[in-house]
Amino acid sequence: MHTVDLKRLRLPDGARALDLGCGQGRHVHALYYGAKIHVVGVDLGFDDLVKTREGFEHAPDLEAPDQRSFGLSVGNALQLPFADGTFDLIVCSEVLEHIPDYRQALDEINRILKPGGQFAVSVPRFWPEWICWQLEERYHNNVGGHVRIFRSKELRGAIKARGLTHTGGHWAHGLHSPYWWLQCAAWDKRETSWLVKQYHRFLSWDILQRPLLTRVLEKIADPLMGKSVVFYFDKKA
Repeated sequence: MHTVDLKRLRLPDGARALDLGCGQGRHVHALYYGAKIHVVGVDLGFDDLVKTREGFEHAPDLEAPDQRSFGLSVGNALQLPFADGTFDLIVCSEVLEHIPDYRQALDEINRILKPGGQFAVSVPRFWPEWICWQLEERYHNNVGGHVRIFRSKELRGAIKARGLTHTGGHWAHGLHSPYWWLQCAAWDKRETSWLVKQYHRFLSWDILQRPLLTRVLEKIADPLMGKSVVFYFDKKA
C-alpha cells in the first residue's frame, strides 16, 4: 500500500533516495524494486527495520547492481547521520505527525536534500483525523502516537519557508478512513468486532487484488475522505 505516488517521483538511474520513517518498508521496497537507484530506510524502531530487511531476503537478481542498492539504519529525524546534500529524493510518509519538533525534522530534510532534489511528504488529513481524535483519545494519546493534526496550509507553508517549491499534491486512502473510524468507535472491542474484522478483510482484498471496482471507488473516495494528504516539493538547484 503506497501513499506516495511513485509515478510523480524523478528516479534517474543511480539516484540516491531516503525513506525517512520507513516503518516496515513499503516505500523502501517499492523504490528499490521499481527503479535502478540506491535507497536508504531510516526508522526509530529496530523491529520494524528487521521486518523491512526480510522484504529483501528473497529478492531476485536485479539488473545494474552498480546502480541499485539498499541500506537500513536506526536513526532520529532530528539529527540525521548524513552529510549535506546527500539525497536526490526524500520520502517522509506518515511520520511528521509523530514528531513534537517537526520543524527541526524539516530542517534536517532540507539540509540533506540535494539542490534540485525532490521531497515527497504525507500526513493524516485534518478532518478524518479529527474524527478519530474525537471518537477515542487512546487512538493518539499513547507512546509514539500522533501529537498533532496538520492543516494542509500549515504544512505546505512550513516546507515552503525552507525554500522548497510546492509542485503538486493529492489525497490517498479514501477507503481507509471508515476503517479507522470503526476502530476508534469500538476501541475496547476492536480486536473482536465483527464489523471491524469484515472491513479489514475488505481492505486486505483490495490491497492484494486491486479489482476495478475498488479502484473506481478509491478515485471517488480519495478527494472526499482520503485518510492522507500527500505533497510534492522541489528544492531549487
